[in-house]
Amino acid sequence: MSALIVVGSASRDYTVIVDRHPQPGETLLGGDIVTGAGGKGANQAVAASAAGVPPVFIGSFGDDSTGHELIEELRSNGVDVSHVTTTTEAPTGVALITVVTSGENSIVVAAGANARLQPDTSAAIIRSLASPATVVLAQLEVPLATVIAVADATRDAGARFVLNLSPSREIPAALLALCDPLVVNESEAAAVSGRAVSSVADALAVAKELLQQSVSVVITLGGDGVVLATAEGVSHSPAHQVSVVDTTGAGDAFVGALAAELARGADLASAVEAGTAAGARAVQHLGAQPPRSPQPPQPPQPN
Repeated sequence: MSALIVVGSASRDYTVIVDRHPQPGETLLGGDIVTGAGGKGANQAVAASAAGVPPVFIGSFGDDSTGHELIEELRSNGVDVSHVTTTTEAPTGVALITVVTSGENSIVVAAGANARLQPDTSAAIIRSLASPATVVLAQLEVPLATVIAVADATRDAGARFVLNLSPSREIPAALLALCDPLVVNESEAAAVSGRAVSSVADALAVAKELLQQSVSVVITLGGDGVVLATAEGVSHSPAHQVSVVDTTGAGDAFVGALAAELARGADLASAVEAGTAAGARAVQHLGAQPPRSPQPPQPPQPN
């Protein structure tokens, strides 16, 4: 049995710093390229592990050097990769990222092997590992059919299903009904609700509406904090005020830490607090996952 299972994408990220995002048809000169690990699923799994709850990761990688490198990087971050799959049908996923000096990013993802994550295989792993104490976390950079199959298997196991509805897309009402919580940002909340979310007041109203479709709802608002909706009510908590270097992966850090706290048995309000702190730390470094800390110098060994 596993306390936390993350089902999702993994990719190799290529990031370039630019003064501004290019216009259509325009070529810009940027800074040196920075290569890192990414993918919403992998980012959230690493964030959960950093929060002290090493998860099982279910994902699909190309049978290529990049895929094998990413699997090893996940393993080195404490993530259980014994249930990942590799495929010769597609290369490992890639994300192309531009980050302006203010920290805002623009991302294009080539799904690659992530689009080959199979529903039946993924659901079977959930059934073999999940118990009523398990939290299962998913996003939407893998096939929707796979997410639905995973959610159904989670329900059958009596476990808790958390969905980060990102990237935004239309999902069935039956899937929304299993989300505890549904986690969205402003634009994703607007897409799923059909209402604009441009203020905290808007987010409070939309969260209350979405609560009629999901067990609980979390709307992240960047620098404006987080809105939480449960059966006990709707509330807003502020963001931590920090210097922003790069917003890439901040939402994933939030969701991974939130899921880790839920897997520990914390209530959702406490999980939101943990996620807010993790998101604040994430915007203070470049890249979707935190840089690996250098090994401390070792004392000399006695002769």
